[in-house]
Amino acid sequence: MLAPLYHKVLDRKSSFNYSVFSRMPDPRQHRLRRLRRPRRLARPLPTTATQNPAPDPAAALRFIRDTMERSASFTAVPGWGQVILGVTALAAAPIAARQTTPFGWIAIWLVEAGLAVAIASAAMNHKSQRLGVPLISGPARKFALGFLPPLAVGGVVTVILCSAGLTTMLPGIWALVYGAAVITGGVFSVPLVPMMGACFMAAGCLGLPFPRAGNFMMAATFGGLHILFGYLIARKHGG
Repeated sequence: MLAPLYHKVLDRKSSFNYSVFSRMPDPRQHRLRRLRRPRRLARPLPTTATQNPAPDPAAALRFIRDTMERSASFTAVPGWGQVILGVTALAAAPIAARQTTPFGWIAIWLVEAGLAVAIASAAMNHKSQRLGVPLISGPARKFALGFLPPLAVGGVVTVILCSAGLTTMLPGIWALVYGAAVITGGVFSVPLVPMMGACFMAAGCLGLPFPRAGNFMMAATFGGLHILFGYLIARKHGG
């Protein structure tokens, strides 16, 4: 009676042990799975391209172009200084018109020319220091070499016309000579400068046939044109 029960218990234990051991992993298979497991790839190090992105080509081209323009042209032409020159010329025009002798009229405008040179020199020096453009640079020397010779010719012509008694021709001659000086010097400067010189020369050509309107032409050219182009240069080229 007890024998069948004993054999049943043994069968149950054997089946239990078999089921337990059958669930245990084989160490050899576990070793094979570890060997077959793919290795993790190392995370790539960040490159310099991702850390420092490439600069914008358009910005680089603009920087190169601005540098070349600054090195090849004289950008220290004082716009606001020319506006002040124009204001002083407008103030000198009515004073010169009250003069009763031609030499008194010439003296007023020569004083105005000396004042204009002082104002232009101070304004140019201030703008060159602010922009970091030295006045002894290559473009500045080229500007001066193109600007001064026509003015020297104008001085010689002024002496000749005064000695000949042809003072009524001076306003047109001065506008022509000054316009030529501005054009030749302005070749090495911003485009508005030679454009202003062309306007002076055109006004001088128009004023020569009307010598009695010389004082009005001096106010319109050395006053009005200086104010107009000085304002444009100040707005577009930093003062």
